[in-house]
Amino acid sequence: MHPGNVWGGSLDAVDSDRIAAEEEERLRNTTEWDRGAIHSQRSELDETQQGWLLAPQDNWRKKKKKYVNLGCVSVSRTVFLWTVGSIAVLFLVVALPIIIVKSLPRHKSAPPPPDNYTLALHKALQFFDAQKSGKLPKKNKVSWRGDSGTKDGLPDVVGGLVGGYYDGGSNIKFHFPMAFSMTMLSWSLIEYRHKYKAIDEYDHMRDVLKWGTDYLLLTFNNSATRLDHIYTQVGGGLRDSESPDDIYCWQKPEDMSYDRPVLSSTSAADLGAEVSAALAAASIVFTDKPDYAKKLKNGAETLYPFFRSKSRRKRYSDGQPTAQAFYNSTSMFDEFMWAGAWLYYATGNKTYIQFATTPSVPQTAKAFANRPELMVPSWNNKLPGAMLLMTRYRLFLNPGFPYENMLNRYHNATGITMCAYLKQYNVFNRTSGGLMQLNLGKPRPLEYVAHASFLASLFADYLNSTGVPGWYCGPTFVENHVLKDFAQSQIDYILGDNPLKMSYVVGFGKKFPRRVHHRGATIPNDKKRRSCREGLKYRDTKNPNPNNITGAMVGGPNKFDEFHDLRNNYNASEPTLSGNAGLVAALISLTSSGGQQIDKNTMFNSVPPLYSPTPPPPKAWKP
Repeated sequence: MHPGNVWGGSLDAVDSDRIAAEEEERLRNTTEWDRGAIHSQRSELDETQQGWLLAPQDNWRKKKKKYVNLGCVSVSRTVFLWTVGSIAVLFLVVALPIIIVKSLPRHKSAPPPPDNYTLALHKALQFFDAQKSGKLPKKNKVSWRGDSGTKDGLPDVVGGLVGGYYDGGSNIKFHFPMAFSMTMLSWSLIEYRHKYKAIDEYDHMRDVLKWGTDYLLLTFNNSATRLDHIYTQVGGGLRDSESPDDIYCWQKPEDMSYDRPVLSSTSAADLGAEVSAALAAASIVFTDKPDYAKKLKNGAETLYPFFRSKSRRKRYSDGQPTAQAFYNSTSMFDEFMWAGAWLYYATGNKTYIQFATTPSVPQTAKAFANRPELMVPSWNNKLPGAMLLMTRYRLFLNPGFPYENMLNRYHNATGITMCAYLKQYNVFNRTSGGLMQLNLGKPRPLEYVAHASFLASLFADYLNSTGVPGWYCGPTFVENHVLKDFAQSQIDYILGDNPLKMSYVVGFGKKFPRRVHHRGATIPNDKKRRSCREGLKYRDTKNPNPNNITGAMVGGPNKFDEFHDLRNNYNASEPTLSGNAGLVAALISLTSSGGQQIDKNTMFNSVPPLYSPTPPPPKAWKP
């Protein structure tokens, strides 16, 4: 019997190898199970940890889907996306095409073609180049002209009287109409400077003007403090003359060899005032050249006491047959008003406007007589221009007392003059073709029409610039465009809208005068010199002129719209300096180039403020 088994169970012997194998298998199985468990536990731990670490970020991402933080404010993500999308669409639809268009090569559109007024103006200014006397500049474009009159005034006149302009078809230099022409050119330059620049004639126009004013400064001693005479003209002659002079001879100015007398006067108040006006007006044009402008002003003011002196109140043409035959002056008080206004605008000195508005001056000039002949502007009658010039002062600055009464009368008289130009009031006759007979049926009608057209067009521009739509002719209100229509109708007649379908400006249009009464244009430019009477065969031929005097406006047709293109008919076929000055002024006022406005301010650059200056502050109080 064996001892008892305290553990219980079988007491059979155990196979150790088998047990070891089973244990090894168990351990392998346990190890494999543990790896799976460990991997499962790690996976569970990783997910938990990710939950702990990433849960806040997941929550934030969910909020980002609903709102967008713009820093200072949060907006709905939907609104934000809609806004961004809209901007993107707008950029593609609007901005992108603009960028593409701007990035393409640019081709500037051609400017509109110039109107007839501009084309005619280019021509009209060339006439002044053809009329120059003296040593010509190298850039002078008139091929058939050369130096002439280079000994005028020498040796009797200190410095000579070389330069200036020949008046018309002869070789005489008349200072009275020459000065008036320069005044009118200056006026048009002051009012319409922007237009001259737009058509590229500004510099040319200033050259034309300076050529004239340089010469006018030679016609008196501009360095003197007191004047005792003024030169009135160079050259001369009578129509029935039989001795060599500017009328008897038919020569180009380059060929002149006869004596050219210099006329002067110690009592030429009208001429003194006109030259003063011309220099004063030009000084406003040349304000960008201070030294020259000062010289012009000084000259203008030097002439003031000369023409104001009662001992010199005579007309320049008195006792001068060669002046009376061509440019006989009939008054001087219209020139006083004219010069007074220009001197005031040039200097700002109230002495001059006080003089121009002194009641006795316009009364003596019959400024308010309402007589038709006194409503016609010309080299001999400055009343319409002078009163319009001072009406400008009232319209734009309205100075009030003590000038208001007289300025108002000037304004009213100007309105009446403009009414007289209108067809419905029958103050002036008209040809069947529509040309107004301002010269009362006498020869050379176009010059007067040109000046009247300028004044009418300018008055309309004054009213338009102040916002006034018109003016009254008695009880009838007339709109400004009626004046413009009048001016256009008259200038259009000159340019070819007439029964003959003929332009009266040489070189403009297809049909124009070919036999202009003009010595230089008549004689061939073949470098041959013709004697005093040798040129008559060219005057009397029926052939057209060998040289076209481009831009010259001839005297014009008769009261029946008839025109005979004959050199010997000088009243019809001769151009003049003052006639072309009026034409240039009218054309620039009517052209659409450069806009329709005037320059309101340049005229008043030297005019002092109308209010009293602020007094200086009182000295600091001391106890």
